[in-house]
Parts: sequence; structure tokens; C-alpha cells
Amino acid sequence: MRRILPFAAALLLAGCATRAPEQPNENAGAPPPAPVKQTLSADLMGATAGELIRAFGTPALQIREGAGLKMQFRGRGCILDAYLYPTSQGERVTYVDARTPSGSATDGAQCAMSLSRL
Repeated sequence: MRRILPFAAALLLAGCATRAPEQPNENAGAPPPAPVKQTLSADLMGATAGELIRAFGTPALQIREGAGLKMQFRGRGCILDAYLYPTSQGERVTYVDARTPSGSATDGAQCAMSLSRL
């Protein structure tokens, strides 16, 4: 037990360490940018079609596939596909896929944030 105490104390003190000084910002006189609501792909799960449209605008593509609905939103850097299927609360997003315009996989959270109108 006595061997653990010095390590525990060291860990607690490490949490109190100061940060390195920040580099001067070339836009120091400019006001900070307006806060942006981060819309993560995980946050899209369970969303309705109306909620997607409010967040991303009119879909570039909307296809009914059997019982499901695919809504596609496009931006300069990515394409976001949201798949909605019937649930007990109505049609909801159950899967989200993001890719670059060339077809490579990309981070869904970054894609959703870049497309977001909120």
C-alpha cells in the first residue's frame, strides 16, 4: 500500500500541471467566430426526415427503397447518406454513411458538421 501512495500522489499532481503558453493568434483583434452546433453522425440516429431537412436543407437525392428511405446530402467535401426505416415512433434514421465525392470513406461527424445549417 505504501508503494502505491507516491504514485497516486504523482498522478494527482500531474493533473495540476500548467499548459504551455499559446502561440499568438494572427487574428487576435477579430471577434471570435459564432458558436456552431456540432451535429455528429451519432446524433443523427433516430432523427426524422423533417429534422434532417432542418439540419442540412433539401436533400440532393431522396430514394424510397422498399420500406426504407435514403436521403442524400451533398457538400463540397463530402456526401452524407441517411437511411430511415419504420420504427414504433415513425420513420427514423437507423444508419448513416459518409464519403468524399471521389468515394473514399470519411469521418461522418466532420461531414455532418460541414453540411449543417444549424
